[in-house]
Amino acid sequence: MARKDLGDIAAGRRTREQLDKAFADVAPPLDRQRALIESQRCYFCYEAPCITACPTGIDIPGFIRGISTDNLRGAAETILSANIFGGACARVCPTEILCEGVCVRNTDEDKPVEIGALQRYATDWVFEGNAQLFQRAAETGKHVAVVGAGPAGLACAHALAMRGHRVSVYERHAKPGGLNEYGIAAYKVPGFAQREVEWLLSIGGVTVHYGQSLGSQVTLSKLRAEHDAVFLGMGLAGVNDLAIEGEGANGIRNAVDFIAELRQSESLSTLAVGRRVVVIGGGNTAVDAAIQSKKLGAEAVSMVYRRGADSMSATSHEQEFVQTEGVHVIHWAQPKRFLVENGALSGVEFEYTSINGAGKLVGSGDTFVIAADVALKAIGQVLVPSPLQDEGSEVLALKNGRIVVDEHYKTSLDKVWAGGDCVGGKVDLTVQAVEDGKQAAFAIDRMLAAGGARHG
Repeated sequence: MARKDLGDIAAGRRTREQLDKAFADVAPPLDRQRALIESQRCYFCYEAPCITACPTGIDIPGFIRGISTDNLRGAAETILSANIFGGACARVCPTEILCEGVCVRNTDEDKPVEIGALQRYATDWVFEGNAQLFQRAAETGKHVAVVGAGPAGLACAHALAMRGHRVSVYERHAKPGGLNEYGIAAYKVPGFAQREVEWLLSIGGVTVHYGQSLGSQVTLSKLRAEHDAVFLGMGLAGVNDLAIEGEGANGIRNAVDFIAELRQSESLSTLAVGRRVVVIGGGNTAVDAAIQSKKLGAEAVSMVYRRGADSMSATSHEQEFVQTEGVHVIHWAQPKRFLVENGALSGVEFEYTSINGAGKLVGSGDTFVIAADVALKAIGQVLVPSPLQDEGSEVLALKNGRIVVDEHYKTSLDKVWAGGDCVGGKVDLTVQAVEDGKQAAFAIDRMLAAGGARHG
């Protein structure tokens, strides 16, 4: 292929074979022999710290014991009863700061049990064979609306369906899965997200309506009127802006949009990428955008964060991984302006930063420029409050840009619960969203079982 101008944003920078290799499963699964050996390293602690560290409370020693005795059904039931997205979480959970981070074998002389890999081993056979482990209870005649077909919404829907309630899920996208389908790097969940959702929905009692956005095709007041309860799990649809000079130029986009386009692309060889890419941000989205830009064939990728490594929301594992993939990581610098030539991005000017005596981030006045034809903004997502309003009036209590809920995920509105990123919480992770949806479903079921709301 002839070399194009340095500023081009183009597709086909790598061959299909190169792309297939680059985007292959980043963590190949364990085979039976390796799984059996690894399972025998577990001490099967009585008061296991790994269980406490797991937001969904999976009985980790219990499922590992199942693997050690070749009881994969029992192991899978243990996992999926606590976390219906156990397959995805085995792939994307930051186990190094959760279960594996507190494993008693995690010492200077040893390493933690590979809990994530064992969890994947125990659940993969379920999805590959479409084994249905759970049975739906008899119909209760109650009907619940769920907004959002991501981990929180579908976890809630599955738990309610198991208890015999009918569930209608309203999803704005054309596919279910939420961030697992649209927002996580392709090399972490290759070809997996839809298979897991199809299995989850096979329990029955759940209908997903696509192309249905809250505030447009459906309204909160209508959902409340037509259903016995409502669960909001729509995540964070808004994206923060930098509000600096040149932000509207060609070549500047949100990292989440780039990742979603990549995940939905039928052929990565047709996906355009710049030669010089700058990613602004320090979270997992920034890491995923930077690595995937490099894998698509970008020649130079820089990831710039305004504070130090310890302040980055990306885990230490992700921070190390992004650098091993050839991404240049720069700390203590913030974007000042985008440099634009003929309407297109040509570079990004950054200012060095530091923490002053009052503990506040400040610019130094000293700047530098990184040449770039693509800039990806990964500076956080926000809740869009307008769908939660009725004729311009707020109908749900909000605080710090999130929906306010009590300990049972009940909102300030009667018959309405919420969970996942739209409420925030301990950690903004898939596993926490699943736990939110599950616990909200339990609360909704208790209300319905006690003779709660009925729709007209």
